[in-house]
Amino acid sequence: MKVIGLTGGIATGKSEAAKIIRKLNIPVFDADAVVHQIYQNGVGAKHLKTVCPDAVNGESVDRKKLSELIAKRPVLLKQIELIIHPIVHQAEIDFLNNSRCEKSEIVVIDSPLLIESGHHKDMDATILIDAFPEAQRMRAMLRPDMTKEKFNMIISKQMPTNEKRKHSKYIIDNNGSLAELENQIRKTFQEIL
Repeated sequence: MKVIGLTGGIATGKSEAAKIIRKLNIPVFDADAVVHQIYQNGVGAKHLKTVCPDAVNGESVDRKKLSELIAKRPVLLKQIELIIHPIVHQAEIDFLNNSRCEKSEIVVIDSPLLIESGHHKDMDATILIDAFPEAQRMRAMLRPDMTKEKFNMIISKQMPTNEKRKHSKYIIDNNGSLAELENQIRKTFQEIL
């Protein structure tokens, strides 16, 4: 089974790329979705109570409050990652085991920090979805909970694109339409397979 990493900076179109890949009947593990689930299903609340109790609301984690706390205390992000990343990693292992049992020929691990974490080294290949910085900023600012400060904080935590490109076998520049993105993804997976 081939394991392909999918990554990209904020608002480059990685989530759209993952939707297209799913349309190709390729299983996709979405690390961000797992984090959101952890924050909603009580697991995150249980684990983050001691580190940031102000962000815990009953059985869920208030992501907006969590972002505010991280903006005020950047060291908090590392503490949270040390708690949450092992849970996400176990979910990924379960996904891979299930995919092997189902005899999947190829799967995709969708993770925004795939390269920053060094996890790209575990992949058979990495696909980077990229976009012009102006397009990234414009797309990100359309999100309902986005502010310039939050966007700048997120960008500052991500590896520069030119570095990510060095670690990616396939690079898809997403500066056009969704149809163009889909065409590039289809071509990339034809080449991989």
